[in-house]
Amino acid sequence: MKKIIIRLLQTIWVLIGFVALYALLGYTLPFIEIPAKKVSEPKTTEIFILTNGVHTDLVVPIQSPQFDWSKEVPFSNTVSKRTDFKYLAVGWGDKGFYLETPTWSQLKPSVAFRAAFWLSKSAMHCTFYDQMKEGKDCKKILITTKQYEDLIRYIRAKFDRDENGKLIFIPTKAVYGKDDAFYDAKGSYSFLYTCNTWANNGLKAAGQKAALWTPSDFGIFQHYP
Repeated sequence: MKKIIIRLLQTIWVLIGFVALYALLGYTLPFIEIPAKKVSEPKTTEIFILTNGVHTDLVVPIQSPQFDWSKEVPFSNTVSKRTDFKYLAVGWGDKGFYLETPTWSQLKPSVAFRAAFWLSKSAMHCTFYDQMKEGKDCKKILITTKQYEDLIRYIRAKFDRDENGKLIFIPTKAVYGKDDAFYDAKGSYSFLYTCNTWANNGLKAAGQKAALWTPSDFGIFQHYP
């Protein structure tokens, strides 16, 4: 019995140490900045990073010479079905969080556990906007045509697709408003690769400032004061 108690206590201390290490790295590593790549081409494309206080979206223009997002992410999959939006915000995350957790108070331990340890599927959350209002939660970034093409490839690569190459729409009433929709995505969410890690890596793919690694939106936005 004594050995069992000792092992139990050891396990508890290991878990506490692991959580403490994760918290330490999650706070310190984001301060290490990956600088933006130097370019000679003009920066003519406007993108944004947007946070709701927890989750970071990458915001792109719906129409551009490089790509028409409305042909891949149909307006018709939203409740409003409007077709006059100018921007598309894209976020990647855990499917359970997106569809089963409208508010943090409704977070189920089972959903959190599956999300933390690679045990659930992921989804893309796509939201249409009329305009973007710059502020603490929304930062504008100007990038070159080549950088935007790289970002387009990065975002599109995360969507899961059917046998015909089309995005897999998720019919659900768990949308956040009248102008958003969910789609199946590739990869699994975890405490090491979160929604913010994905967005941060997107900035790297586009040659922009980013954190070395971050699980939080703070790790991204601190580099865009």
